[in-house]
Amino acid sequence: MKVLHERSKLLADESIGKLLFRLSAPATIGMIVQALYNVVDTVFVGQALGENSIQGIAGIAIAFPIMMIVMSIALAMGIGGSSIISRALGEKNHEKAERTMGNILSLVIISSVLITILGSIFIVPILKLFGATETILPYSLDYLSIILLGSVFFIYALAMNNVVRSEGNAKVAMYTMVASAGLNILLDPVFIFGFDMGIKGAAIATVLAQAVGAFYLVHYFATGRSMLNFHMRYLKPDIGIVKEILAIGSSPLARNASSSLMIIVLNNALAVYGGDIAIAIFGIINRLFMFTFMPMFGVIQGLQPIVGYNYGARNFDRVKQSVRLSIAITTIMSVTGFLLLFLFPEQLFSIFSSDQELINSGQYATRIMVIAVPLVGFQIVGASFYQAIGKAKPSFILSMSRQLLFLIPFVLILPNFFQLTGVWMAFPLSDGLSFLVTLIMVNREFRLLNNPVSLEP
Repeated sequence: MKVLHERSKLLADESIGKLLFRLSAPATIGMIVQALYNVVDTVFVGQALGENSIQGIAGIAIAFPIMMIVMSIALAMGIGGSSIISRALGEKNHEKAERTMGNILSLVIISSVLITILGSIFIVPILKLFGATETILPYSLDYLSIILLGSVFFIYALAMNNVVRSEGNAKVAMYTMVASAGLNILLDPVFIFGFDMGIKGAAIATVLAQAVGAFYLVHYFATGRSMLNFHMRYLKPDIGIVKEILAIGSSPLARNASSSLMIIVLNNALAVYGGDIAIAIFGIINRLFMFTFMPMFGVIQGLQPIVGYNYGARNFDRVKQSVRLSIAITTIMSVTGFLLLFLFPEQLFSIFSSDQELINSGQYATRIMVIAVPLVGFQIVGASFYQAIGKAKPSFILSMSRQLLFLIPFVLILPNFFQLTGVWMAFPLSDGLSFLVTLIMVNREFRLLNNPVSLEP
């Protein structure tokens, strides 16, 4: 109970600047390391396969959106559940918080079993659907078949890390991510080069690293370091809680699922207008984007428990302060990322491959795709703000707008006029429109917060 009181007091009374730094700095560090291992994974595969580097990089690029679907399911459970937990702690309803954690664990077990079985059975048609050509398919198959077998570790770690953050213990979440990502970086060269396993070695290293992160979290909860205690009886699904978890979690689920749908459309368009090399280019740019955006997700992971707790406690001034500060920080990050990607694309692509055609075409594509990146930080905070206050519908709309409503239509239409360049042009156009939608909706919600009577239950 002492731990509960101290963390509750922190979320309620600590100055917003200090509190956001305290909660987001560990998450940001963890996200940077996480993004780094995704980049390193691709770099090692590209270097190991030599003349087949384009197919190897493209193979991971095809498998990655399928992994994103798994990640989106885990985040739907983790973010949806953590929003309930944060608000329940703000309302002093500790029993509901612990019941929610038990329901998250049940969902993790069920989803892991289904993903492993169904994914393994339908792996080849799934990879072809996501754009794998005959030359890319063997590499994607080698990689994804191993990743699916370890999906339970991936899902558990992602979901429960959000639970840890919801109680204001961001350092533990950081340790989990850093330990997992750091081990992956260390194991990659061992399995890829040392055991001469190529792309299979990269997958094995990833699964082992994720298992370590998952067991670290098991140890955290089992040793009573959390303010939440595990109770076997809470594993029984509570329909009301499950519905609320899935409703709030529908936003990250929609965002990542729409990302995967977008990549199906995108990879098939790239195969038509640019072939394997275009798919590999997008695979590299996607990794670079992740490295740019991941620190922003670290900020919002620190933001969400602050917003959720104080919204539950009806302290709306602290909610608004934390959102405004987060927008400022993520905008600085997005502008910095834009400058790095726009000014140094040739150097960045050279890290992944020595193929000159890949490098030249990649820097051209990058400079088009990053034009609207400075707007992305605001979009990320906007959607996360709605998740944290438990408003599923607007969060869902914001998560869907960029990729499903704007990007996919642009990818389908623009190549008819501009060929491969049209695919790259679709990104800044969709970012600009999504920014406008987010701006309108967040301004509307802030007007409601300025009039608390309108929010009375």
